[in-house]
Amino acid sequence: MTADVGPLGSPQDRLVSLFEALKTKVIGQESLIEHLLIGLLTDGHVLLEGPPGLAKTRTIHALSDLLEGDFKRAQFTPDLLPSDITGTEIFNTQRGEFEFRQGPLFCNMLLADEINRAPAKVQSALLEAMAEHQVTVAGKTYPLARSFMVMATQNPLEQEGTYPLPEAQLDRFMLHIRVDYPAFDDEKAILRLVRNEHVEQATSEPFTPVDEATMMAAKQGVMSVYLSEGLENYLIELVMATRSPELYGDDLKDTLTFGASPRATIALDRAVRAKAWLNGRDFVTPDDIQEMATSVLRHRIGISYIAEANGLDKDQLIAQLIERVVVP
Repeated sequence: MTADVGPLGSPQDRLVSLFEALKTKVIGQESLIEHLLIGLLTDGHVLLEGPPGLAKTRTIHALSDLLEGDFKRAQFTPDLLPSDITGTEIFNTQRGEFEFRQGPLFCNMLLADEINRAPAKVQSALLEAMAEHQVTVAGKTYPLARSFMVMATQNPLEQEGTYPLPEAQLDRFMLHIRVDYPAFDDEKAILRLVRNEHVEQATSEPFTPVDEATMMAAKQGVMSVYLSEGLENYLIELVMATRSPELYGDDLKDTLTFGASPRATIALDRAVRAKAWLNGRDFVTPDDIQEMATSVLRHRIGISYIAEANGLDKDQLIAQLIERVVVP
């Protein structure tokens, strides 16, 4: 059990309430909301990919409104400079010296909108922030917030004016979430929600933002979730299967150019614990591992031309490995 924090309930109760509050603001994207909360609970960066208009940015904005902390947004464009996100030194005429003006990276949560539109130097500056929780400007290093988190979006449909993210940077994202179109009933509910937002004030009860103390207690609760040795071995075998897929069938030979790194194992371990904790359990199940594996692995493997020629994509390959690796 997690410890109580204040009169509003335990950290687990507060995060479940946060989940429910988000579902009223963003309809038909429960999996997206759950994955964002998992990233939040495990200090992991999250990459959202999907066509425009699927509430990627809206979801992140809604989440930031329900959390205490500093939220900033950066619109990534081809003409963006590293100093536009890190900050820059400006000459103070009164003091006769340069002083550092912080950029949008100095926050608790950064929305990097259309991240794949920024050029290589900007990606390099962002990679340092994501990997080291610091930025370097004019030879000086400045630390970022302890809870610094990047939630990035990218549009897979447009290719003009975009730059593919380097593999090293993709590996720093804990989760790669693909956002799909809503079902008919959800689309209808979205239509009515947006219509009501324009004609009347919100009538729902106000939600008290989750504070930093509650988040810290929640993160400790997540790491105390039990993972048996058998499931730990299963988790590792799934990751290692991406490095030698031919061991699980001759049809999978030469389907991958490279497999997932040990960082994937660490990310999957944290993700499954957070998923179990959000669902009110103090132990991990095989279903938790199977459900989180795709979001953890899809951006950490390289699909071969042979696999593409045979109509096999990353998600399908991961699904086949999940089917073939023996569950303890």
